[in-house]
Amino acid sequence: MSKIEEKLKRLGINLPEAPRPAAEYVPARTVGNLVYTSGQDCRVNGVLKYKGKVGKDLTVEEGYDAARQTMINLLAVLKEHIGDLDRIKQVVKLLGFVNSAEGFVEQPYVINGASELLEEIFGERGKHARSAISANELPFDTPVEIEMIVEIE
Repeated sequence: MSKIEEKLKRLGINLPEAPRPAAEYVPARTVGNLVYTSGQDCRVNGVLKYKGKVGKDLTVEEGYDAARQTMINLLAVLKEHIGDLDRIKQVVKLLGFVNSAEGFVEQPYVINGASELLEEIFGERGKHARSAISANELPFDTPVEIEMIVEIE
């Protein structure tokens, strides 16, 4: 078992099977030593853990949890794509979208659910550049969609 998978186990996280694409795209693509993921959402066993707009249907805390689950799904995609999460040299960037109610401006606190998990798992290697963007709608009414870029060894 890899060091990262041992760390996940200690945190009580079991990586699911990588989610299958909902349309015509690949879950991840490697270019040189960078891996770009497609956007993922907060599905658990194929069903969205949360639905709706943060600031209307969901609290910031629920949005945070949705972002955390989304990151777990992204890690599952990376594991399937690169084989071993220990190959991740560093997390480079996250692009996070939050399905936001009108007037909701706390997107950074929602996407912290993903960012803080990465730092907990990878330490310094998990610190990354990031954008947290408001969206008036997201596919399937998911509250959060996140894509990421990692550098691999």
